[in-house]
Amino acid sequence: MSSYEVIIGLEVHVQLKTRSKVFAPSPYVYGAEPNTLCDPVVLGLPGALPVINKEAIDKMITMGLMFGCDIAKECKWDRKNYWYPDSPKNYQISQYDQPLCLGGEVEVELPAESRNVMGEHKKFALTRIHLEEDPAKMNHEGQFSLIDDNRTGTSLAEIVTEPVFRSSDEAAAFVNALRMALSQAGVSDCDMEKGQMRADANVSVRPMGQKHFNTRTESKNLNSASNIKACIEWEARRQIELYEAGRGHEIVQETRRWDAEQGYGYSMRSKEDSHDYRYFPDPDLMPVRVSEAWKDELRAKLIELPFDRQHRYMEKMGLPYSSASALIGDLAMCRYFEEAVDIYNKPAELANLIVNDLRRELAATATDEASARPIGECKMTPAHIAQLQKLSDEGVITKQIARDIFHEIFESGEMPAALVERKGLKAQNDSGELEAMARAAIEADPATVEKVRAGNEKAINALKGPIMKASKGKADAKMVDEILRRLILG
Repeated sequence: MSSYEVIIGLEVHVQLKTRSKVFAPSPYVYGAEPNTLCDPVVLGLPGALPVINKEAIDKMITMGLMFGCDIAKECKWDRKNYWYPDSPKNYQISQYDQPLCLGGEVEVELPAESRNVMGEHKKFALTRIHLEEDPAKMNHEGQFSLIDDNRTGTSLAEIVTEPVFRSSDEAAAFVNALRMALSQAGVSDCDMEKGQMRADANVSVRPMGQKHFNTRTESKNLNSASNIKACIEWEARRQIELYEAGRGHEIVQETRRWDAEQGYGYSMRSKEDSHDYRYFPDPDLMPVRVSEAWKDELRAKLIELPFDRQHRYMEKMGLPYSSASALIGDLAMCRYFEEAVDIYNKPAELANLIVNDLRRELAATATDEASARPIGECKMTPAHIAQLQKLSDEGVITKQIARDIFHEIFESGEMPAALVERKGLKAQNDSGELEAMARAAIEADPATVEKVRAGNEKAINALKGPIMKASKGKADAKMVDEILRRLILG
């Protein structure tokens, strides 16, 4: 494949988080009994008229502002005509030549060789984002296809990119970045397993150095980043093999499906062009005008984008990449972290406690991935984390004691200072007592003492264990190290 370049564009369909459908009053709830969330508008019954859902427009404008799109001052609605069984009206209300959002870009982070190393950050250009209604869901059972109109008419944003991706990794990273940003902003839940986010991949290949694009195919309804990656790689190989065999004419503009279980793609139908859909303005819907005041109102509610937050954590708060990247995927955890920093300004240390110790405790409460206790419901608040770190930093307790009592604080919700006082866990930093313990450890292990004097300074750690044991973990580790070195090395 090295002599060919892969050209990829994506169309990502995102189901907006609205209480009712985009042009109809019925609600949508995933998993409801089939065909129970319908109404005359959804089914296109005679005399039923659509009414635009303002909440859907709000979500669209929010999305456009997030990604730096130009928000149209006025947009209209068009009928996209097609005769598929998942469309009860035989047309879809969409946007053709006046989409709500134009241009924009999305920042992604590409995978690196190591999980603890930040991958390259890139920004990929969008063509447009338009609003339309989702079709029905088709369930294929043997030789039959069953139609569930519950999903029909739900608010659907279509995010169309330029043909800017040159690898499957870039395309998958783009979808992951979209999912993280949109779910945190409350625009969509973006659960790909529930069909709330689906991607179509337009793929073509061309010899390296060629300027014009070759014929592309479109693989529909890819429902995970791994499927997007696998499908693109398979389709690119298929096209390259055809070109190299002199059969490039067999690559035609078509719609294809991806069989994730078998790991191959297949043709579904010839690909329509825009004129095949016979777009015309919907006569039942008025255009929507977007004022500056409307945009300003929504702009004031925007949250910080995940990668903007990652840059801030690393550049202004001094977090290592491993901590920053672990935090930014969970907005609630980020807010928890920042509240702890407001109480005690030690960002790197607090992030380490949250990312490692607190996440471990939360994970331990789960019977499955979906049932872990939400961070906002755990008894260990940001004030607990901040106080625990402060007690350790100030030497009131040792680092070992801090680790030992973490689980108890998480389970009980008792403030660290109160627990330390109640259990008598304050650090033992009486120099006289520690020196006596150090002398006892030295006398009990002369062989290790000789190793230290011979230049093996790491051997001194073997002498610390008996001291920590004698002090029940309360000995100040720094003082113990200083006393041992003074007694052994003079």
